[in-house]
Amino acid sequence: MASTCYYHLRRLFQLLGCVRQNVMLHLVTSLILTRIDSCNSVLVNLPVSTVAPLQCVQNTAARLVLGLDRRAHITPALKQLHWLPVRHRITFKVACTLMHSVFHQNSSPYLRDLVPFVDDDPTKRRLRSATTRTAATVYGQRLNSTIARSPLQHRPPGTISHRTYVT
Repeated sequence: MASTCYYHLRRLFQLLGCVRQNVMLHLVTSLILTRIDSCNSVLVNLPVSTVAPLQCVQNTAARLVLGLDRRAHITPALKQLHWLPVRHRITFKVACTLMHSVFHQNSSPYLRDLVPFVDDDPTKRRLRSATTRTAATVYGQRLNSTIARSPLQHRPPGTISHRTYVT
């Protein structure tokens, strides 16, 4: 997968002087980041050495979009683009996919039983949060234990977890 992404990155580097930064961001998002995100469920809990080539692809893509040279620090660039590192991106996408399927009741019964909602609890029906579909547990804590060893505990500092889903 990394070799395909590098092929597209080389082609995009040829367009560097011809397009503006926002156009380049859209091109990188559609050609590179979608490929990185395409197989998140397979990449969960793999060793860092397996995910490292994809992180290098994402770093190169960030440098391309922002016009940075090879020796520039990448962490501020990823923050400026609001991109999570690949390891955290995989965990976030899988957790969101699972929570979405639980929320819309398209998941297996054992997953639905892991996440109780406020509107399902008769003692909490008078709460204001009962009018929206709100998870009664901390977002993803018990759900991710079914994925593996609770990967959302290792999220980067400064990220927040949202619990409310409004229909």
